[in-house]
Amino acid sequence: MTIPKLAGLIAAPFTPMDQRGALDLSMIPGYYEFLKANRVSGAFICGSTGEGVSMTPAEKKQVASAWAACAGGDPDFTVIMLLGGTCLADCKDLALHAASEKLDAVSFTSPFYFKPANVAVLAAACAEIAAVVPEMPFYYYHIPVLTGGNYAMFDLLKAVDGKIPNFAGIKFTHEDFMDFQTCLNFGGGKYDILAGRDENLLSALVLGTKAAVGSTFNYAAPLYHDMIEAFNQNDLVRARSLQQKSIDMIRLLGKYGGISVGKTYMKLVGIDCGEFRLPVANMNAEQFKAFKADVELLGFDTFKSVPAARLT
Repeated sequence: MTIPKLAGLIAAPFTPMDQRGALDLSMIPGYYEFLKANRVSGAFICGSTGEGVSMTPAEKKQVASAWAACAGGDPDFTVIMLLGGTCLADCKDLALHAASEKLDAVSFTSPFYFKPANVAVLAAACAEIAAVVPEMPFYYYHIPVLTGGNYAMFDLLKAVDGKIPNFAGIKFTHEDFMDFQTCLNFGGGKYDILAGRDENLLSALVLGTKAAVGSTFNYAAPLYHDMIEAFNQNDLVRARSLQQKSIDMIRLLGKYGGISVGKTYMKLVGIDCGEFRLPVANMNAEQFKAFKADVELLGFDTFKSVPAARLT
């Protein structure tokens, strides 16, 4: 099958929650319009940023259906659903749901409790899931910092090449640029290798990536559009400066508690997605006050994403 290559910024959306920690699906149509207004070309739903591992399979289906309802008919917006990575039966069931909702692609990450013994076992797991949706592009999600699945992706491509017809590529969230470049060049550029580290996007652009998936694209898309434009114009001094601004912004995630800080950034662009579910910690009121002061020092208002409309 012929699988089109992706391009541009693909956001990893936060899953909106209400004050009780339940899904707030009513926000998703406005969220989609918000991303479109900021020239984001797709959404990678139910991933790390989207708290997929903290949701039940039924909840993931509801999120997928909500995104399909508002974005499913948009040829310029790609919706990819992360299926999971522990129970293959659940992953296959979710893949079938994604296909029934006519989402654009599905993704799977390494099992992280019973870990595959080697790349061959991982490839077999990918093949088993991809086979239930043979007409849907299938992406592997490489994020060893969370899964512990620290396999060479070049080896995975060799293992799946010619054996999984709908294997589209890899969401590559790792700092191994030797492996990243080798995957980009595999088979003459046969597979889509999506850059997954926002703080390293400029390095990925240098190596030839055309698409990236990231959480900070939700609330700072203009910063990355400007960086890509500077790179394309060979203005590397400006491109490096903008990448450093991205790094400074991302450092605040570590300072204030990690992945949950992304939802706090979203509040500063006018979109309250609630808080992260346990066991992820959220900042308290005192921390939020200090965080806002640090964000102001970054000049966040000069490069933040602009809401398309007020969300309810």
